[in-house]
Amino acid sequence: MKLTKSMLPALAGIALSTSVSAEMIWSDISLTYLNGSDYEVGDPDREVFTFEHASGHSWGDTFFFMDRLKSDNGDTETYFEFAPRLSLGSLSNTDLSFGPVKDLLITTTWESGEGFDNWLYGLAFSFDLPGFQYFNANVYKVENENIEDDEQLTLTWGAPFSIGSAEFLYDGFLDWSTAQSDHASEMNFTSQLKWNAGKLIGSKTPLYVGLEYAYWNNKFGIKGVDERNPSLLLKWHF
Repeated sequence: MKLTKSMLPALAGIALSTSVSAEMIWSDISLTYLNGSDYEVGDPDREVFTFEHASGHSWGDTFFFMDRLKSDNGDTETYFEFAPRLSLGSLSNTDLSFGPVKDLLITTTWESGEGFDNWLYGLAFSFDLPGFQYFNANVYKVENENIEDDEQLTLTWGAPFSIGSAEFLYDGFLDWSTAQSDHASEMNFTSQLKWNAGKLIGSKTPLYVGLEYAYWNNKFGIKGVDERNPSLLLKWHF
């Protein structure tokens, strides 16, 4: 069966309805504040407020985030992604692990911003790697609304570590998409290095202070528009 753009909202709805009745294994909610001065395309000085929710279920997992961007010149923008994934191992009641791969998943993402909705669908590999809390590779076919369709590879990871009693987390993502006649190939490598300052105040959940760095070539598919943007970060999990 071939997935199509029209089927993706239904798949997202199935994931949402299934999550109500299926077993939830874990969940996480966080709020993030970023402040950077080297954004490309538009005002370079911006604040970003992000709400994130991630959860693992007996059928797979979901990830949702919403960014609210506010520029110094007064411009505002809202962008979100919703990404449910269905575990083929769980759905088939079969152990699909091999080597460092612990599961195969059907992966989907709905990207929505000012004036566009993009739909991504494909196959994901979940890895069990030493030192990583998680490591995923997602391969997508992308149905773009305002530009030609393309393909995308997305890597996501989280690697916690400690120095003495101080707890740190290095996490992030890498998006690489193919070029088409109306846009260049993109590569967005964005990661965060964070220290859990919550331990100083006795917080039971992480309160991170750190730095995000965006290394983005051909931003938004615009040839030669390369972003190198460090941002101060404050992130609270609850």
